[in-house]
Amino acid sequence: MKLHKSIVAFFLFSICYTILLSGYAVAHQVTFYVHNKCPFPIWPATAPNTGHPIIADGGFYLPCGETQRIIAPWDWNGRIWARTGCNFASNWQPACETGDCDGRLACNGLIGTPPATLVQVSLQGDKKKPDFYDVSLVDGYNLPVSVTNRQMSTKCTIGGCSKDLKSSCPIELQVVNKNGEVVACKSACLAFNLDSFCCRNEYGTPEKCKPNVYSRMFKDACPSYYSYAFDSPPPLVNCVSKEYVITFCPSSWGSEEHTSSL
Repeated sequence: MKLHKSIVAFFLFSICYTILLSGYAVAHQVTFYVHNKCPFPIWPATAPNTGHPIIADGGFYLPCGETQRIIAPWDWNGRIWARTGCNFASNWQPACETGDCDGRLACNGLIGTPPATLVQVSLQGDKKKPDFYDVSLVDGYNLPVSVTNRQMSTKCTIGGCSKDLKSSCPIELQVVNKNGEVVACKSACLAFNLDSFCCRNEYGTPEKCKPNVYSRMFKDACPSYYSYAFDSPPPLVNCVSKEYVITFCPSSWGSEEHTSSL
């Protein structure tokens, strides 16, 4: 009888401990809802910063109009972007027209090939402290994206672009596919690799590295994004939330770009 009671007690303890661990895990997670409002499929990708785990296998397919739920540790740091024009069934290298990661569907920690619009995330690991995130065009642009919390709070929201950067991209910054279509727009740093555009070496301070004609063009089209390394005031958002929505081609996307991408 004593043995039977011991087994029952151990069983109940195991259940309670499992429930406790489950609750702890849920409490220490953040959910990203990645939504595709583009009129074409995309292949979102993730890459962690050093010391952080890979989430969502590093990449997945997302058809037009669908949403993918991603779970991340509550202290996760990394980047999220979308790849376009992918064909993983072929032996082409790269497999994607923009944002490619060595021809793989699951990037598995690899960083995408620029130019690609980057969502940069720094979760703080304590829901009493705000998370930090921004959208960067420092390496260039391939798609507009918005970021907000699930409640769509104004102070937590990064809006999309008001103009079509691909249709207005200067020829010297254009990335063109095999059909002659502009699929992305490089930053001046990526295109020319000059210290003055990349804000490095003698131009490595905000006082020395100023906006240029290209970064101003990016800023005019996408005012909520980083247009170059020392963009000021920094378009960095901080928000306390356990759920965020990342929307590629949000409703604020320019109608011209919708038309050009069909």
